[in-house]
Amino acid sequence: MAGSLPPLLLVGCGQMGGAMLAGWLADGLAPSVILDRHRDDIPAPHSVVRQASDLPDDFAPALIILATKPQKAAEILPSIAHFARHAPILSVMAGKTVGGLTAALAEAGTPGATVIRAMPNTPSAVGQGMTVCFAPPTATEADRALCTRLLSAVGDVAWVADEAQMDAVTAVSGSGPAYVFLLAELMEQAGIAQGLPADLARRIARRTVSGAGALMEQSGIDAAELRRRVTSPGGTTQQALEVLMAPQAWPATMEQAIAAATRRARELAS
Repeated sequence: MAGSLPPLLLVGCGQMGGAMLAGWLADGLAPSVILDRHRDDIPAPHSVVRQASDLPDDFAPALIILATKPQKAAEILPSIAHFARHAPILSVMAGKTVGGLTAALAEAGTPGATVIRAMPNTPSAVGQGMTVCFAPPTATEADRALCTRLLSAVGDVAWVADEAQMDAVTAVSGSGPAYVFLLAELMEQAGIAQGLPADLARRIARRTVSGAGALMEQSGIDAAELRRRVTSPGGTTQQALEVLMAPQAWPATMEQAIAAATRRARELAS
């Protein structure tokens, strides 16, 4: 239904911002403005501007979404700080803390701004995203409800009470789609190495990954139990899992990968 979502100011429309925007457009986004130096293909009645000084003076967004790269925060915050006097901010920048963003906005002339932190992921573009949020005590129930409503348009939404957990969230669900895409990529390559035609190897690898994900989501069964149900004693799956589940294989490398991503999220906050 047109206009079912309120008007937004989306600051940054790259991979993550673009993924969320696609979901919001499909759900009937009210006329909004996108601030991005590189994006052109914004359908009417929405508009895009290259710099903050080009934003319409009479534009009153219900929410400001910060979706720029974390390294761009210091550059962009002063230019949009005045909008935060009348609308809460939802930041999806990895590693940037609520305290750090609030302090930066205060330095830019907007003390007391409401900042809520969220970590979505790129499946938001097809309505299958996972977003985890943190709100400080200063955020109202209305602020939280608005963020939940908006983010629910592109997938599932959860909240944490401890902001420190957001670094692990970033490592698991924020970066997680890349791990799954890598799995599909490696399965395809391995299939080709075993003699499958390239197009068939690609098709069955991608469909297997997406189908397994859908089964896990719809069944609600624990992932370990689903794995056991596929694994017949002495069969082909068991042979493969003995390689993948060796102590120094997936169990160790996945933990190391998540730990590395979590450390990087903390570094971005400093």
